[in-house]
Amino acid sequence: MSHTNRQRESSQPEIEIPPTEDLMREHGILKRLLLIYEDAGKRLLGYKPLEPQITYPVILQSATIARNFIENYHQELEEKYLFKRFLKEQIQVDLVRTLQEQHDAAINLTSLILQSVSQGDQYMQSRQYLAHLLSLYKQMYEPHEAWEDTVLFPTFREIVTPAELQALGEKFEKIEETMFGKNGFQRILKQVEQLEKAFGIYELSQFTPHFTNKQ
Repeated sequence: MSHTNRQRESSQPEIEIPPTEDLMREHGILKRLLLIYEDAGKRLLGYKPLEPQITYPVILQSATIARNFIENYHQELEEKYLFKRFLKEQIQVDLVRTLQEQHDAAINLTSLILQSVSQGDQYMQSRQYLAHLLSLYKQMYEPHEAWEDTVLFPTFREIVTPAELQALGEKFEKIEETMFGKNGFQRILKQVEQLEKAFGIYELSQFTPHFTNKQ
């Protein structure tokens, strides 16, 4: 690559991610945590080898990411900067109230998951209970994030000005760096990848169905 090309590339402004896209990207982290929860549930219920020395640490670390990154950071951004605006404008009020209730439920579920993991692997009943908690979290958050991605975020972009959207994006970036350091999202993503690898569910291709063509 020539010096001129390198100079041109280095002089290009960094592309700013809109705050709604940033929140959707964080939903990608949540989706991958839900896949881990689903796999953990299969192990706890005997559909896959349990391997307690792997399963319980993975659940613990996944729930810790859910608490720190999803509930204490991502949800807080939505509540403080999006939900309040919707309530102020009296737009999508019922949806926002439901989403808020589910945020609160997520916090309670994670507390129960962390408590259950700390009690260890003594009884089948406790494994079933933990699997149920993980299932409830997944069952709630799959439609939750779908409604935010398809209804809440697009509507938000309609009720704020481009200048407000840009300012909010910059604010989100500063908050993320304060809480998780520079390139915090990438570090969280790497942690999730390591948990996926521990469960053997990292490779995307394994989720592809394969069909045999009949003559």
